Amino acid sequence: MATSSSPRLLSSFLGDRLLSARPVLHGNAPGSRRAAYQATRTLCNLVDILFNRAQGPTYISASRKLTISLYSLRGQSDKPGDNPRRLRPGKLSPRLSVPNHIQRPPYVNARQRPGLNNGPEIHDERGIECMRASGKLAAQVLKFAGTLVKPGITTDEIDKAVHQMIVDNGAYPSPLGYCGFPKSVCTSVNECICHGIPDSRPLEDGDIINIDVTVYLNGYHGDTSATFLCGDVDDRAKKLVQVTRECLDKAISICAPGVEIKHIGRTIQDHADKFKFGVVRQFVGHGVGQVFHAEPVVLHFRNNEWGRMTLNQTFTIEPMLTVGSINPVIWSDDWTAVTEDGSLSAQFEHTILITEDGAEILTQC
Repeated sequence: MATSSSPRLLSSFLGDRLLSARPVLHGNAPGSRRAAYQATRTLCNLVDILFNRAQGPTYISASRKLTISLYSLRGQSDKPGDNPRRLRPGKLSPRLSVPNHIQRPPYVNARQRPGLNNGPEIHDERGIECMRASGKLAAQVLKFAGTLVKPGITTDEIDKAVHQMIVDNGAYPSPLGYCGFPKSVCTSVNECICHGIPDSRPLEDGDIINIDVTVYLNGYHGDTSATFLCGDVDDRAKKLVQVTRECLDKAISICAPGVEIKHIGRTIQDHADKFKFGVVRQFVGHGVGQVFHAEPVVLHFRNNEWGRMTLNQTFTIEPMLTVGSINPVIWSDDWTAVTEDGSLSAQFEHTILITEDGAEILTQC
């Protein structure tokens, strides 16, 4: 997917572990504080194959072995600063167990990096039915998770409830153990763009929270997320959540066999621009099926990448919008991605199947 003129991407689910980091000076706008980290990251195979040929500025994408320049505020990113509502890390509970009889993805407890389907996920009739089953379960779990959102509940409690529902249905929570991710779901609150790790922080009145659910059922992954309102949320946050959902819906509506994948990004950015919301560029949608992350790479902003949608193909679309900066900062846990200015971010995601008539949303109840 990447060409010599395209930016380098990491992917939509960051599972890379920071092996080394050396700060260097980096010029920036007056008044801003930014450190440039030359980071050697072990990435899952998706980035190896798709993005190693890319040149130009660095973006962040779902999997990885790649040397990148990551410009961030690492070191001050996980401090509350002057804003008492800014996120800060909480305490992590022990990793949850999964019954032995439940089928695990190949990457769980494996020493090698997750495998990659070197090409799009295109399914036969049985594969389509399996994708429908995993997508439906993911949607049901996400709907249930949304009912738990209220002031006072911790994201760790949400994780435990989601974990239990997934295993009770004979599935494996795909994030658990993926490139070392310690939990069964991602919970991204307020300025967290994505990959928030559930912990002891209780939700507060006025928060927004994205819950990202992926289940592995009968050998197939279903991947979905939504942003929920917690208590009395202000109008600007409500509008951000509404427009982000509209961006996803509009993007899905243009999908069909033969359509250029780049039209997804244009559709999303055109709608976001109307409301002056930023579109995060560093995290992408991806093929999904028997492999958690595969081709194609789905950019959510205007781009000139090549590639067309194919009948019976499955992939995710997962736009992330912000009210301020679109630049991510990665916490010292090497997972949590927050906006550098602390502005709110929202995300919605569906897994879709390309059909003769357009696109079927697999992750809805």
